[in-house]
Amino acid sequence: MSAAPDHKPDIGIVGGGAWGTALALVARRARASVVLWAHEPEVVAAINTHHANPLFLPDQPLDPAIGATGDLAAVARAGLVLLVVPAQHVRAVATGLAPHLPATTPLVVCAKGIETGSCRLMTEVVAECLPDRSIAVLSGPTFAREVARGLPTAITIAAHDPRIAAAVAERLGGPTFRPYPSDDPVGTEIGGAVKNVLAIACGIAHGRGLGDNARAALITRGLAEMIRFGVAKRGRVDTLIGLSGLGDLTLTCSGEQSRNLSLGIALGRGRALADIVAERRSIAEGVDSAGALVALAARLGVEMPIAAAVDAVLNRGADIDATIAALLQRPFRAEFGDAIVAPD
Repeated sequence: MSAAPDHKPDIGIVGGGAWGTALALVARRARASVVLWAHEPEVVAAINTHHANPLFLPDQPLDPAIGATGDLAAVARAGLVLLVVPAQHVRAVATGLAPHLPATTPLVVCAKGIETGSCRLMTEVVAECLPDRSIAVLSGPTFAREVARGLPTAITIAAHDPRIAAAVAERLGGPTFRPYPSDDPVGTEIGGAVKNVLAIACGIAHGRGLGDNARAALITRGLAEMIRFGVAKRGRVDTLIGLSGLGDLTLTCSGEQSRNLSLGIALGRGRALADIVAERRSIAEGVDSAGALVALAARLGVEMPIAAAVDAVLNRGADIDATIAALLQRPFRAEFGDAIVAPD
């Protein structure tokens, strides 16, 4: 069942998962008309018929004014489009949007990850598929369930053109959804991608019973890795210690709702990755992003031992205890010996 609007909606949401559905609620609270595209026909039917998305956001009633469709052309008619599909599906969906999305329509990338194979950031993928478009990034410390409930949330909206970031922030902002505009989309996007990999590391440590001290060390040293990587990609340090960097890292590495953290916990307790992934409907983006992150860091000459350890466990059959031991046996050196400087 599809409910293509008979008028041009204010905001189109491309992606009917938990995060896309939560952002549809954010848009309605901001008094925007909304149409949501979902890949799954059962999600489209449930939203249009029952005003709910039990597959991805159970027990959360939706505004009856939110319409759903399976037609990308219908959602591309909106004045502002949010791309909220899993990272490894961004290329395919952006390619599907290309014939329908007007060149003047701003597109906000809300996916967090790095594409496998190409090692490209999501904005780089979108720019390939939809050239000469106005692209922004929405990222920050957000659990979809809390956003859907209207609990207080602060996020970053970034674009190279600050006017676009400000306009998107104005369109989506409200009393409990607080957007902070930025002109650093690269740094904003890197925070959202890297934190997922680091959260798996924190989960493994928790699953192995290594304690809260280890978690704090992983978050802090992981942030150092994130900053080194971000600066190498010409992101800014102030962005990476802000909401979309440190803020998102802290939430994902400590919040019980974190998919990446919980996957790491299960790994740390001895479960096989294939079994964990097979029983889940939602995607832990760090699983796919880990290898791409480490490969891209190597190209850039950036040392990321924690991320590399996660990649080794996920993709190279490394023994967890031996990997932890190798990290703990790294040479002692000054905490800030690798000075972080902004690129010229």
